[in-house]
Amino acid sequence: MIIETLVTSLAPDGTVNFAPMGVEWDEDSLVLKPFLATTTFRNVSASGAAVVNLTDDVMLFAQAAISSPRFPSFPAELVRGVVLEAACSWRELEVVRVDDTPPRSRIDTRVVHRGRRREFLGFNRARHAVLEAAILATRTHLIPADQVREEFAKLQVIVDKTAGPREQQAMAMLTEHVARR
Repeated sequence: MIIETLVTSLAPDGTVNFAPMGVEWDEDSLVLKPFLATTTFRNVSASGAAVVNLTDDVMLFAQAAISSPRFPSFPAELVRGVVLEAACSWRELEVVRVDDTPPRSRIDTRVVHRGRRREFLGFNRARHAVLEAAILATRTHLIPADQVREEFAKLQVIVDKTAGPREQQAMAMLTEHVARR
């Protein structure tokens, strides 16, 4: 099963990277599949660690999908890394194996620590729509522009019907980003 997360990783100089990523989920082991040219791949393969954060704030997914944001965070307990302050819960990961066969890597990890700050409320329809829009925004170079516009129009209807202010802002930001492409 793939779970949408925000992965945090550290560069050798300590710079934090926040990346939205679907992660293959199992209770004691997770699989990350970053593309080889990404900061996440470089950081995780070099450091041997990452933190997978679960959050219900889709604005963070939207921002991380289209830019390189810096979010508030705090040090992880057992790995060299940080936890997203807005995380409902997180898993600290130790790398077990890296397969760097192009175009995407496969990084097998084991969970060495779990943390929880608050209950995960889940996603309503608008949050799901924003999450899908964020994923689409990262694939504008792979999907024809007309198809992206059609999908965004469908997702916008859901946001219009069910979103709160945070989801509306996130969708507007993503729509503007995609329009510039």
